[in-house]
Amino acid sequence: MEHDRHAARYVSKLSNKLRRKMDAFSTKGQMSGAQGKVLHFLLAQTGDVFQKDVEEEYSLRPSSATQLLQKMEREGLIRREAMPGDARRKRIVVCPKGLAYKDAVMEDIRALEAELTRGVDPDDLETFLRVMEQMLKNIP
Repeated sequence: MEHDRHAARYVSKLSNKLRRKMDAFSTKGQMSGAQGKVLHFLLAQTGDVFQKDVEEEYSLRPSSATQLLQKMEREGLIRREAMPGDARRKRIVVCPKGLAYKDAVMEDIRALEAELTRGVDPDDLETFLRVMEQMLKNIP
């Protein structure tokens, strides 16, 4: 059925399936799938990370990112520190409680990536990633 083969439809279906998978992560019960994703992102960074970085990584509105980060802060996973010279800019720092989940969160993400890409030819995966990058640029 050609009328069902629209990129937006497939992206939406995949997004919904990924969200359900992430909500079932082994860290569920300790944190939501969204918190696990953000924690994974934070743990993978080598430099300072700010709310704007989280917003851009997950295409979140500032209000949604604020809510998510506030919840993670209340739960002791992260803290936000004011930057010297600009108290409005707050660096996100992973707390010891968040660091304790590092291995579990990283394993959840690795397992999901392996499941998602199982049976996909590496060249096809590279093409898919290039196409997705272009689509993300097309819709800022």
